[in-house]
Amino acid sequence: MKLATYRDGSRDGQLVVVSRDLSMAHYATGIAERLQQVLDDWGFLSPQLQDLYEALNGGKARHAFPFDPKMCMAPLPRAYQWADGSAYINHVELVRRARGAEVPASFYEDPLMYQGASDELLGPCDDVVVPSEDYGIDFEAEIAVVTGDVPMGSTPEQALEGIRLLMLANDVSLRNLIPAELAKGFGFFQSKPATAFSPVAVTLDELGAAWDRGRVNLTLQSTWNGRKVGQCEAGPEMTFHFGQLIAHICKTRNVRAGSIVGSGTVSNKGVEIDGRPQWPKGYSCIAEKRAIETILDGAPSTGYMKFGDTIRIEMKGLDGLSLCGAIDQRIAPLQR
Repeated sequence: MKLATYRDGSRDGQLVVVSRDLSMAHYATGIAERLQQVLDDWGFLSPQLQDLYEALNGGKARHAFPFDPKMCMAPLPRAYQWADGSAYINHVELVRRARGAEVPASFYEDPLMYQGASDELLGPCDDVVVPSEDYGIDFEAEIAVVTGDVPMGSTPEQALEGIRLLMLANDVSLRNLIPAELAKGFGFFQSKPATAFSPVAVTLDELGAAWDRGRVNLTLQSTWNGRKVGQCEAGPEMTFHFGQLIAHICKTRNVRAGSIVGSGTVSNKGVEIDGRPQWPKGYSCIAEKRAIETILDGAPSTGYMKFGDTIRIEMKGLDGLSLCGAIDQRIAPLQR
């Protein structure tokens, strides 16, 4: 099934069920007001939402209305946890190669992860508000999952059983703030503003055969200022699958229902064409494009995002339909 959260003037919005083709929606008010309620009582409430979803798809939901992504908040407008991994080691390899640094051997055995802000999560059409262009504004196209309760000490296989929903993310980075923050030894903070999520979160059965033991074998599309810059394959080169990412968190703590876990920037390896490396799948963040330019030409030539720029992130299912709807945002200055 497909679920979204509509704006209603409150912090947490109103839960709606969305049709498979994203054309129609129906309030879930008679079952649950908020998505977090469903995650807290998944076994009891999700079958009722599934019945409503089937009625909606069959044209039998009495109070259905046209679905509007612009009315959407993030599926979880605020969450108990937002933990973002870096599961595509090719991304790490490119960025480090561009600055002449080696990738430590441990990076291939243990996932990188940071704890992001979860008190405000952006809707798919919300502006990315930044105080200054000088901060180095970058998009990051990612996949994310929402969990139920996953106990401390869970194995990757057990952790996979705790995944409830999947959605897309734009994990905005302020690249020019990162070096000074990392130099302090405590990781990202000001360089990671609010993250945006797709209008719709979907249960794993909506992926069909594309869901492959914690990986999504589909293409993630990134379109910057109307130009498609990324057609990255999300499955084959994901070094750590979602079960491994969740198990990484579970090493020393319980993961509670309503936690969001991100994949990190989806990234594909280059290929040799006429003796020169090429990246035909494009990129899912500008930092990676700049790293490629540095490797090829000795210096980056692509600048970061400016006020008024747009970014669209979307994934099509095996049926050709938009899986979670599109993140479609504009970069905007802070109005002081």
